[in-house]
Amino acid sequence: MALTKNSLGKLGIWTFQLDMQPMKEAQKVAAQIEELGFGAVWVPEAVGREPFASCGLLLSATEKLIMATGIASLHARSAMTMAAGQKTLTQAFPDRFLLGIGVSHQPAVEGFHGASYGKPYSNMVAYLDAMDRSLFFASGPTEPTARCLAALGPKMLKLSAERTMGAHPYFVPVEHTPIARAALGPDALLAPEQAVVFSTNAEEARAVARGHMSTYMGLPNYTNNLRRLGWGDEDLITSNGPSDKLVDAIVAWGTLDDIHARIKAHLDAGADHVSIQVLSANPAAVTMNEFKELASLIPSL
Repeated sequence: MALTKNSLGKLGIWTFQLDMQPMKEAQKVAAQIEELGFGAVWVPEAVGREPFASCGLLLSATEKLIMATGIASLHARSAMTMAAGQKTLTQAFPDRFLLGIGVSHQPAVEGFHGASYGKPYSNMVAYLDAMDRSLFFASGPTEPTARCLAALGPKMLKLSAERTMGAHPYFVPVEHTPIARAALGPDALLAPEQAVVFSTNAEEARAVARGHMSTYMGLPNYTNNLRRLGWGDEDLITSNGPSDKLVDAIVAWGTLDDIHARIKAHLDAGADHVSIQVLSANPAAVTMNEFKELASLIPSL
């Protein structure tokens, strides 16, 4: 067998919540998520756990769940080290590790890693080339490794289809999904992240959503993508942060039916898999009740 885009299923979980728990508790939560029927859990890399170590520990606590990085930064480790980490986890857990790679963002690259951000597309091409020719003399996987790219713009999306399994767009409205599918072609993986708030109170839900969006609205990669989609200053820059219209486009909120409709909109627009990030007023809390509600949607997707 080999990990394919269909291996992920239609619905996954994207979460930083596991990083906020002691590892033994995080392993228990991962096992519960697996029992609920989700095919994959996506974990970030920025200011939390080192993702290869974390994924290995979470994979060891589950039996079928796929762990995916969303994303591992190419500035955090050399291409040879990235390839070695991928091969190590793939050998230990065949068909259960998907390496999502991204160029990250200039403030993180220069502030956290002391590296030069440079030209994102050129850096990614050179990095993938270096990964592909890297040496690895250890016991390696018998199954092919699987990788995807964090991609928003047309060039990176095209590269995702050419050099990897596909793309993992983050912080995107549904309108990005058909554009991404057209750029990727019909066969590549398209796995957008979708943030949600389980609240029918508009003021409460948008407050949680704006808190989540505040960091990302300061990162040019995301705002430039929104501008490509036609969002202007009247939505990006207001006295209250992003406009209600933009908040509602990025973060789905309301009833389970409302959230189901947003997931279906991505799938109908060409997504293969949607990774749901559940937001709440307490970012450190595990939202297991919400995960259970989401799991009830899986048979209908």
